[in-house]
Amino acid sequence: MESSVLTELFLPLALAVIMFGMGLSLTPEDFKRILIYPKAVSLGLFNQIILLPAVAFLIAIVLQLPPELAVGLMILAACPGGATSNLITHLAKGDSALSITLTAFSSLITVVTIPFIVNFSIGFFIPGGEELKLEILGTVVAVLAITIIPVAIGMLVLKKAPELAKRWDAPFRKISAIFFVIIIIAAIVKEKDNLLQFFVEAGPASLALNLATLGLGYGIAKMAGLNFRQSLTIAIESGIQNGTLGITIAATLIVNSVMTIPSAIYSLIMFGTAAAVILWGNKRVPSS
Repeated sequence: MESSVLTELFLPLALAVIMFGMGLSLTPEDFKRILIYPKAVSLGLFNQIILLPAVAFLIAIVLQLPPELAVGLMILAACPGGATSNLITHLAKGDSALSITLTAFSSLITVVTIPFIVNFSIGFFIPGGEELKLEILGTVVAVLAITIIPVAIGMLVLKKAPELAKRWDAPFRKISAIFFVIIIIAAIVKEKDNLLQFFVEAGPASLALNLATLGLGYGIAKMAGLNFRQSLTIAIESGIQNGTLGITIAATLIVNSVMTIPSAIYSLIMFGTAAAVILWGNKRVPSS
């Protein structure tokens, strides 16, 4: 994706707005819950930081994805869950407090892990693609600027002006949803001539990654002795990714439109599987 107003200005700004909206509902207490749910939070972070990229790597190799799509899948896997996972957890009657905690911590950790995972992927799948690799410090600063700093500002607004944050919460959720849709459409339209081919190539991999991480997340949590709502939450946090951030990294930092496709396709697929998860959760958890 050639450098343009879309990649240089709109994508980072849209992501910052989305993350600011997430910050409007976060408090310092959300970061203290690791002391309340140490096992659940540890398992969730393991799935997000370690298991998800490992599964994506195996899928890319087994399905023999074209190099740029393989890197795009790894970019997606390196990203945290984002605010969407919190909403889906709430609708599925999972553990919303645990979901928010996992999102908060994974967002902090992946700021550092993203450039290393992405650079490893480029080196493995695109030998000689040194010009595509991310500059570590610059990437950390960029991801901080468009994710963590807006979240922190949102949290500050909530602390200093809770009534204002409450009034802004619903509008920013709607704005975030609109931006999310626009970003996915833009990524798809940019590669519209190759979309069918890319969907055939990256669709099965995206679906496999989504189903595998949902299933593994739930299975590992249950084997660890967590209850249904916590296990469901960890499954959602493992299988619902921040496709907006994935697209932004590929389009703005690497400037490669093909690498945005797995994030765009995954974002479409995950809403279908999320609907099934929501129905399952509502069937298992009695209404209060």
